[in-house]
Amino acid sequence: MSRTIRHLLATGSCAALFAGALVAGAGPANAAVSCSQAYLPLPDASCQPGAYNPDVTQSTIGSTICVSGWTSTVRPPTSYTNPLKVQQIAQYGYADTSTADYEEDHLVPLELGGAPRDPRNLWPEPRYGNETAGNKDTVENRLKTAVCAHKVTLAAARSAIATDWTTALAKLGLS
Repeated sequence: MSRTIRHLLATGSCAALFAGALVAGAGPANAAVSCSQAYLPLPDASCQPGAYNPDVTQSTIGSTICVSGWTSTVRPPTSYTNPLKVQQIAQYGYADTSTADYEEDHLVPLELGGAPRDPRNLWPEPRYGNETAGNKDTVENRLKTAVCAHKVTLAAARSAIATDWTTALAKLGLS
């Protein structure tokens, strides 16, 4: 194992290793990274802490996330997300390696100005279990609606969903 990889593992800097390996195209190095399933249905925050799109701020929501169809203009292609999903399924050590059983999901959703291509904001979210990718989609849509209706701020919605999407609506009084 390289000295750099050992350092990143020792400091818990999974996101840095993801980003570096993707930039360098070093797929095999990613096999050394381990992300915990212990937090499911949430991602391991040391691997996916979330990341924001700098073009989306409270002052730009009227020309970005609150415009119908805007997310399709920033959504990364499957040619980018599918290889990342394969790498991350291995990093999480999922026994089920069928890519169809996971959604390569944005922790901070595009609907709330999450970073589209940042591996710190993307993770293989299981489509099975008690709290699934489909459940999170409902939360994302309700939060976006609340932000665009000025019922909650963009910062509050982002913080709530990045901390724990299963409690985000209740935390913001939207349940």
